[in-house]
Amino acid sequence: MAISVPLRHEQKYFISPLEYQVFSRILRHTLERDPNGDENNEYHIRSLYFDTIFNEAVIDKLDGVKDRDKYRIRIYNLRDRQIRMECKTKVGAFISKRSLDIPRLLAEQLMAADPTGLERTKSGLLRDVYREMRMNLLRPVVLVDYVREAYTYRAEEVRITFDKQLRTGLRSIDLFNPYVPTVSPFDHDEIILEVKFNQVMPPFIRDLLCTYVRQAQHSAVSKYVWCRRFEGFE
Repeated sequence: MAISVPLRHEQKYFISPLEYQVFSRILRHTLERDPNGDENNEYHIRSLYFDTIFNEAVIDKLDGVKDRDKYRIRIYNLRDRQIRMECKTKVGAFISKRSLDIPRLLAEQLMAADPTGLERTKSGLLRDVYREMRMNLLRPVVLVDYVREAYTYRAEEVRITFDKQLRTGLRSIDLFNPYVPTVSPFDHDEIILEVKFNQVMPPFIRDLLCTYVRQAQHSAVSKYVWCRRFEGFE
């Protein structure tokens, strides 16, 4: 079944390990933990990102194009129990996401940039993938790995995540191989804080950000772009 997330706000911050330690400790006693996390409230995410033959996804991001799409296949904890084809859409200051669980056989077909048969699918997302592969030669370009720690708050469907240990698979697209060599794209131990919410950020969460996150100024952090920096994109 396809899942569509309506337009939401998304704010991103680079934070230091010390800020992470303090802020995460506060959230543990303030918000609910993500039910997908382990005993440490963490889980591993690996995404295989796609781009066109013209590298439009990365170039549009760097150029500040306001409306754009990013396609990816995502797995959790390096397993193939749940495989998701996703399209994350940026519309001005808002983000939306479409997601569809797919079988491994289809994932491997898409990893080969083969859209055969998708013209007959009932899924709007997969039809878009078919169009992009046929018209713009959409193909897989980079693996993005990280560990996520997440907290939620029901009002405004707030979701706060800490993404740690960001790694890039460089030019590998071997999504299901747990032994793919990866390297950090960062020069230091940066941690990415993301805050997502529907319409208005609850005031107490805004106050927590202002108190525990340096300057509380969000930036246009892109894990995808960072993981392609060794190709000259940064």
